[in-house]
Amino acid sequence: MNIIIYISTTLLTIVLMEVLSWAMHKYLFHGPLWFIHKTHHGHGKHKWFELNDLFSILFASLSLWLMWAGHFTSDYRLWIGIGISLYGIIYFIFHDWFIHNRFKPFKTNNSYLLNIRRAHKIHHKSMEKWPSEEFGLLVARKRYEKK
Repeated sequence: MNIIIYISTTLLTIVLMEVLSWAMHKYLFHGPLWFIHKTHHGHGKHKWFELNDLFSILFASLSLWLMWAGHFTSDYRLWIGIGISLYGIIYFIFHDWFIHNRFKPFKTNNSYLLNIRRAHKIHHKSMEKWPSEEFGLLVARKRYEKK
């Protein structure tokens, strides 16, 4: 029975991290934390490390601390920490590797994934805080509906 609770906690954490990441991106990164996040909107000038990577370091540190604190008794902190770590791995593969090609290019012919990549690139055309979040999604949706 415990394994079901552990897996459920981990999966729920991954889902909640996606919701939290979306809200943080929209309301904090393109708001009061824009001075950090704008390094990520550098129009192809991505470096090995950009100031925006501090957010990833913060979440990685939190997940490591939770896993360490929870590993003694295998309590909920361990499984939440694992969920945050798994979300970070998924985010890294999808966002940094697939969307931004920060490493060896991730190739696909899947039209849905290509439209997500296109929407994100449109989002990055803006060097302003607003309305870059909604702009990329609207343009990609219009392009997708034309097909």
